[in-house]
Amino acid sequence: MQTQMQYESPHSPLSQISSPNHRIYTTRLPEEAEMCETSARCDIASNCYRFEEHDATDDDMTFCMSNYAREALKMMFMMRSHGMLTDVVLEVKKELFPAHKVVLSAASPYFKAMFTGGLKEAEMSRVQLQGVCPTAMSRILYFMYTGQIRVTEVTVCQLLPAATMFQVPNVIDACCAFLERQLDPTNAIGIANFAEQHGCVELQKKANVFIERNFTQVCQEEEFLQLSAYQLIALIRKDELNVQEEREVYNAVLKWVKYDEDNRHCKMEHILGAVRCQFLTPNFLKEQMKNCDVLRKVPACREYLAKIFKDLTLHKCPGVKERTPNTPRMIFVAGGFFRHSLDILEAYNVDDKTWTTLANLRIPRSGLGAAFLKGKFYAVGGRNNNIGSSYDSDWVDRYSTVSETWRPCSPMSVPRHRVGVAVMDELMYAVGGSAGTEYHNTVEYYDPDLDRWTLVQPMHSKRLGVGVVVVNRLLYAIGGFDGNERLASVECYHPENNAWSFLPPLQTGRSGAGVAAINQYIYVVGGFDGTRQLATVERYDTENETWDMVAPIQIARSALSLTPLDGKLYAIGGFDGNNFLSIVEVYDPRTNTWTKGTPLKSGRSGHASAVIYQPASATTFMDYEESEPMQGDGRSDESRDRGSSRDSFGGRSPHYPGTSPNMQFHSSYGKSGCNNCESKMDIQEGIDEESRSFQIPAIRNEELMNPNCPWSRMTYRERRDPPESFQEKRKACILSAAAKVIHNHIEGRFRKITAT
Repeated sequence: MQTQMQYESPHSPLSQISSPNHRIYTTRLPEEAEMCETSARCDIASNCYRFEEHDATDDDMTFCMSNYAREALKMMFMMRSHGMLTDVVLEVKKELFPAHKVVLSAASPYFKAMFTGGLKEAEMSRVQLQGVCPTAMSRILYFMYTGQIRVTEVTVCQLLPAATMFQVPNVIDACCAFLERQLDPTNAIGIANFAEQHGCVELQKKANVFIERNFTQVCQEEEFLQLSAYQLIALIRKDELNVQEEREVYNAVLKWVKYDEDNRHCKMEHILGAVRCQFLTPNFLKEQMKNCDVLRKVPACREYLAKIFKDLTLHKCPGVKERTPNTPRMIFVAGGFFRHSLDILEAYNVDDKTWTTLANLRIPRSGLGAAFLKGKFYAVGGRNNNIGSSYDSDWVDRYSTVSETWRPCSPMSVPRHRVGVAVMDELMYAVGGSAGTEYHNTVEYYDPDLDRWTLVQPMHSKRLGVGVVVVNRLLYAIGGFDGNERLASVECYHPENNAWSFLPPLQTGRSGAGVAAINQYIYVVGGFDGTRQLATVERYDTENETWDMVAPIQIARSALSLTPLDGKLYAIGGFDGNNFLSIVEVYDPRTNTWTKGTPLKSGRSGHASAVIYQPASATTFMDYEESEPMQGDGRSDESRDRGSSRDSFGGRSPHYPGTSPNMQFHSSYGKSGCNNCESKMDIQEGIDEESRSFQIPAIRNEELMNPNCPWSRMTYRERRDPPESFQEKRKACILSAAAKVIHNHIEGRFRKITAT
């Protein structure tokens, strides 16, 4: 092997240590600098580092062999293997490990203290070690002599305690890096506890962040059910818990209690205080108080929930803040108008301040509404206004951030252009709008669990371009156009009695304003008063029922969208009377100022926006090929448009710390099996969008896992971010199976027709 040499001049690259008779030149490597510092204090030691005992000249050269230390250690490892010059034997559970004290002391402060600190072991040739296993001792010794360490699922739990005991930071870091890479919902809690036990602060933090971001999956695992009450409370109290609804936390607590109900039901009262029950819906609370067996055993819990139920129905301020998940947050902007209706969907990343283009809407639309509900982004109503054709739509589509695809939902009862949309009690409300020249005062809500729209009591006024927002379980409809004038009136919907009431009006009537809420305040930004675009901003105090003016927006505009995020308001796009705007302005209520944000990629008006919290990253490979059940009765889009509801007013390896058995993760489509991986596959509901027209019966069979399948041998990280070859293989499986099922179904129908 060729030796690499590094030339060093006797001047600037070298440190100088002067003595009365000579100079000593050393490299500036940290280890040698420390040695030289020692040599300056010790005459005997200094002789070890003295190169030449004459004055240096410009012709002197110093050579540094970069691999010298490695080769020396390699030779010492060979000598240890042959028992040459070893001066100590380590005994671990009757297994013997010869070694050199100098190597042990150099690599480990533990051994350095043992052999140089005046302890009796310094004089012993055989030392017994407790608290470490032979396997870990063997691997750590190998690292001390070679600088290499192999960490596996089996050995990591042995290596980390041993490395902590011997104070070998490089091995500790290697074990922590290995465990961090293997984090998944089945073992995250165990790894967090393991890291805490051994003082691995950074690993513990990363495991806790993983648990927070993936709480929905983590709470389904055995580890979660084995938490102590103290650990459970500490977890569910965190603001950063990533849940779409607070009922996920409540249900997780209930599941934890039922795991050992006899011993845990008495702790329910204390634990329930850590759940933010103020964000549960009244209907859910009522159902729990009526049917939950655990609550029957703990009357204090029922009383606590009854009080919260009363406060919710009285629309009191919750008194606790909503969770702020520690996950990427984005503002989705859908549709809009620029010379014609647009089908674009863009996402603004608040953290890096960039816009990204996503999958297009199924149809172009402007004047639509949007909302984020139960992990899905919804585009509601609007108008498809293109050259030669224009029609208002009752269509509703939802976008999955996991599969990055759009799916149709049941349509509304009527087309709604320039509709107002908001979410209340896990239901999505569509308010006002128009169908051609007919302006609506009707209101309906969408239940995503039933895929059904239901009409409620209509507003007192017809409203096109209405601003809609929810505060403390009250739905506010602000301004709009009734066909004659721009409205200043404000109406409020009470879901308990299904009624609308008037509130103090705006100071200036307007339609097409941006409307959003922060805490108890509702902000109305810009809009059109019938003659010009407005820059004024009005703020409504829902507690005191009063309006006041705040700082105006910098550019007057209408048909903008207004989105609240992190205590600020984002005013996006719009129309200033002459131009379609790409400008984004950001309002900070603490300073009452507007600042410029990152503009859209292109100008537009009549778009809709909503805040999206990205789902947990702990997804299986199947999330890349999401297949959802067909909504409603599986009819085509046209037939569903005609027949919508119109209700009237009414795993990992068991060697991981604390892990549970590996979960099944291989699944696919079809009945004939996969030619690529030779495993059985089963049809799931909804093969793809095109198959709907065939009305293929939805068959849900038990998914099977073939242990010989290559998918089952993939690591968790590979399943989460699969290689391209696996993705292509996976697509081939799905397409071949789907094609066979469709072919068989059509062939079966043809046989029935010919038979008759």
